[in-house]
Amino acid sequence: MNELTIFKAIVLGLVQGLTEFLPISSSGHLVITQRLFGLAGDSSVMLLFDAMSHIGTLAAVMIVFAGTFRDYLGRLVRESSAGYTGRRTGWWISILGFAACVPTAIIGFGFKDQFEAAFDNITSTAVGLAVTGGLLFATRLVPRPSRGWRRIGIGRAVLVGIAQGCAILPGISRSGSTICMALFCGFKKPWAAQFSFFIAAPVILGAGLIKVKETLERSSEMMEAVPWAAVLVGTGVAFVSGMVALKVLIGLVIREKIHHFAWYCWGLSLVVLVWGLRTT
Repeated sequence: MNELTIFKAIVLGLVQGLTEFLPISSSGHLVITQRLFGLAGDSSVMLLFDAMSHIGTLAAVMIVFAGTFRDYLGRLVRESSAGYTGRRTGWWISILGFAACVPTAIIGFGFKDQFEAAFDNITSTAVGLAVTGGLLFATRLVPRPSRGWRRIGIGRAVLVGIAQGCAILPGISRSGSTICMALFCGFKKPWAAQFSFFIAAPVILGAGLIKVKETLERSSEMMEAVPWAAVLVGTGVAFVSGMVALKVLIGLVIREKIHHFAWYCWGLSLVVLVWGLRTT
């Protein structure tokens, strides 16, 4: 297979950073891009690149939401003090986040083999993109969300977590599916985006660590062939483009414009489907 050059790493990093957060499926775009470049997704180089790019996008989340996370941790500290008598909203958000991550983990580990097989089927990517488009378009039909944190129950958090778990499939956007589900469940628009990335942080970190583990299990000879310059450049590009994509997405969610990405997903789904049929 072709080698990972700096140019290809820049393109892949840009694709990872933008599509990880814009609701158009990073996995679907990476499958397409890797095929175009002739790169083996299960090679040591690509496993390491995926792990590093995940770290880059996680860093983007932590920086863009630094103020939100700081306020959240400060609230947790205050609510943990012995003399605190107010509402423990911070702890409730923690419970909701944990409830959302449980089904994500169950789906991810329980159906790992099936998900990995789907990455070898370009038709699965086309179907996933079409589903993502449907979810995005459906946000136009839901009433204006108005639920505050205290009115969001564990059941609704679990539904958002299920949506995140299903987003492991290629073509299903993680940010798109979780934000859409949060809106369907009545989350206020800013909180839908915040909760989506609140529960994304441990998932992105976990995915990166798993890929690092898989990479380290490869032979030392295979690791010596890693083009570190290309990997590091791609990681940096994923970080910068991820921050840009995050800020764009938050603005689109607040302005109720997220449904416009449905047309892109449907168009790309059609292109991928035709491409898949012609190459089989």
